[in-house]
Amino acid sequence: MNENLEKEYLLSSRKRRIAAFLIDYFTFSFLIVGIVFLSLGTDFMDENNFSNLTSKMLPTMLIGFLIYFAKDSIKGISPGKWVMGIMVRDENKPNEVPPFGKLFVRNLFLIIWPIEFIVLASSQDKKRLGDKTIKAIVVKNPNKPEKLPRVLALVGIGIAFFAFTFLFAGSAIKNSDAYKVAISEIEQNEEIISEIGGIKDYGMMPTGSVNISNGYGEAQLSIKVIGNEKDLNVGVYLTKEPNGEWKLIELNK
Repeated sequence: MNENLEKEYLLSSRKRRIAAFLIDYFTFSFLIVGIVFLSLGTDFMDENNFSNLTSKMLPTMLIGFLIYFAKDSIKGISPGKWVMGIMVRDENKPNEVPPFGKLFVRNLFLIIWPIEFIVLASSQDKKRLGDKTIKAIVVKNPNKPEKLPRVLALVGIGIAFFAFTFLFAGSAIKNSDAYKVAISEIEQNEEIISEIGGIKDYGMMPTGSVNISNGYGEAQLSIKVIGNEKDLNVGVYLTKEPNGEWKLIELNK
């Protein structure tokens, strides 16, 4: 890079680039997982055929990865780069963004991200292999937005991720056959009904896990039972045989 280019554009620090990568990784992982979950539906926990799940997951995952590798295609700025105030530019024409194809190829090298980190950390010109391959530079954005909107966007992404994960996981558990059997067993337990003065409702989101592999199932659930006199957290452990129904193994309160 010649002297004039260095005066006009300042190369991004390695710390900013790594932070931008982590933000992108988090953001697009959330996007891909969200798309996959939505395509599976909330009743996916009861699916016994793994090939059916795979056939639903692969197309959406492929689309998600294609979007990830094209993440810098809008003005050379990905979500992470926008937050960190940096951008990708052509090494020989720093006023221009590299073509879409080159940006896509550049990001394909992120498949080997540990090597890319090592190269970036050891490179004197602050470049990773993807940059060297398409002759790109990552520079500070002279027109970056104010800090507050960027920080709020980052916080918003984090909140959206945890809220979606919590709500979807809870909905998936509540739609599972294991949860329905657990509720049935609780409603038939005279000791619980007597202790809480009758069942009024259940907590919004149960916690725990439901796992099915080769037809065998195991579920460990924690369900908040809302009673007329007091509330009670009930732990339920169930198992399932291939082609069989869920059976209660243990119930704790």
